[in-house]
Amino acid sequence: MNRRTPATRTRVGKYELGKTLGEGNFAKVKLAKNVETSDFVAVKVLSREHLLQHKMVEQVMGSKTKIYIVLELVDGGELFDLIAKQGRLKEDKARMYFQQLINAVDYCHSRGVYHRDLKPENLLLDSYGVLKVADFGLSAFSQQVREDGLLHTACGTPNYVAPEVLTDKGYDGTAADIWSCGIILFVLMAGYLPFDDPNLMNLYKKIQNGSFVTPSWFSSGARKFIKRILDPNPLTRITISEILQDEWFKKDYHPPSFAEESDVNLDDVDAAFDDSEENLVTERREKPVSMNAFELISGSQGFSLESLFNREPGTVKRETRFTSQCPANEIVSKIEEAAKSLDFNVRKQNYKMKLQGHASGRKGRLSVATEVFEVAPSFHVVELRKTGGDTLEFHKFFKNFSSGLKDVVWKSDSNDEDSKL
Repeated sequence: MNRRTPATRTRVGKYELGKTLGEGNFAKVKLAKNVETSDFVAVKVLSREHLLQHKMVEQVMGSKTKIYIVLELVDGGELFDLIAKQGRLKEDKARMYFQQLINAVDYCHSRGVYHRDLKPENLLLDSYGVLKVADFGLSAFSQQVREDGLLHTACGTPNYVAPEVLTDKGYDGTAADIWSCGIILFVLMAGYLPFDDPNLMNLYKKIQNGSFVTPSWFSSGARKFIKRILDPNPLTRITISEILQDEWFKKDYHPPSFAEESDVNLDDVDAAFDDSEENLVTERREKPVSMNAFELISGSQGFSLESLFNREPGTVKRETRFTSQCPANEIVSKIEEAAKSLDFNVRKQNYKMKLQGHASGRKGRLSVATEVFEVAPSFHVVELRKTGGDTLEFHKFFKNFSSGLKDVVWKSDSNDEDSKL
């Protein structure tokens, strides 16, 4: 009888690292468990060189090559997923999320931080449904403002970017973020974008003209409010202080309360950049052999099969999963075969794979990371995450990709329809 080899895990200080929650060009975010308190956190892993280059100061721990930033674990999914599932939200619910968004953005601006890439994909919900702003990879600080008082780097996601950002004449980070908030509010209430066109130049013309039509189900107060936000002239666009006084916005509004800020303790930061052995964290090589209970439950609310299988293509998120009773090497082979049939490049490392499309989409080439976890010798969980490209293009890819995996997806004897990929 073969004896199972125990999974080797990475230990960072008092945190045991688990599965990858997401990754970008410069960093990877992993689920982690505080071994002293059993609390779950998210740990962002990035290179020391990148951290030094951008002068980031957070609660950090360091190894010889990496920096680990310990963050709050936000496990309620993206606001984007809510829209994809429901189509559009009722006005009161949309207003509630928008109020939280404005509170968060106002707080950032008061600290001299401009997000510059606000969109539903970058808005997370915690387990209580409280909105959190994430992904500050394109953010700017007030110190980056030039002598003319403006920012000059054009960035953001085309459908959400303010018209003045496209002119290459400089823009105010506060006004640009407010525009993006207005687009988000429109999408929440309408279920679609106010400015959209497959041709990028046509899209930019629509944005710069600021011409859009509000759906018939918008209340008159909502129509007037959104038009004040989506004003193509940043000088006459509504400000956050004016937003807070708007009658439509103020309905059921709860002003934020912030805890007193304490002095930042830089001991951990200093230690992270100290090359002495005593300050280096313990690292052990990861081996994707098994998925333990806390990782499995954290990814499937209440461990219901409904969260493991996506019934409709429209509910596919940036991360999705399925289960299989096939051997791990067979699962990997089927994934490779299905990806190549869709003209995707495949890179393999043990039971991890990276798939990248040849064609360039709206946000570059679509990239997907997959990983096979062993729950039991004859039961595996397979995760797929979008790591680059457009989320809607990932939905289309997943629909075609999943049809090539039907032979390896576990099907329940009691309800075959409920266990489809």
